[in-house]
Amino acid sequence: MPNMSNNELTDQQLRFIDDVARLFVPWGVPQTAARIYGYLILIEEPVSLDRIAADMKISKSSASVAARLLEQYTLARRQTVRGSRRILYELSDAYAEMLAGQNRMLHDLTDLLRRGKQLATSEATRNRLEEMAEFYTLTREAMATVRERWRQRQDGSQ
Repeated sequence: MPNMSNNELTDQQLRFIDDVARLFVPWGVPQTAARIYGYLILIEEPVSLDRIAADMKISKSSASVAARLLEQYTLARRQTVRGSRRILYELSDAYAEMLAGQNRMLHDLTDLLRRGKQLATSEATRNRLEEMAEFYTLTREAMATVRERWRQRQDGSQ
């Protein structure tokens, strides 16, 4: 990637990174993590926290917290360097895993909505809760189909 070796991001690269952050922040991803995700999308090789901090002009501790969060979201992957305590981060290609996590959350939400339906005191509220549960069930099924199609596509390309 041009200009990455001298720790200077171009204006276009910074704009892309900020655009990624603008998409992710409303979904609850902290600004620094969202910006680092945009950065990892552009970077070719695994990078150290020192390099992330220098390139992004943030503290190493902020980079560390954000990178660990991206790892939890399965958006980034950690690599260790043999014979060293150094850790490198790279963009994760586990797209299906991110959907699997969302699918588990939607499953739990559907169960919760159906339990709430039993507690509702009005028919209108019970209907609304059932409609919500049906919507999230349909969403989960669609996500499972997408994940399976992706697995098949990946298996076919190997």
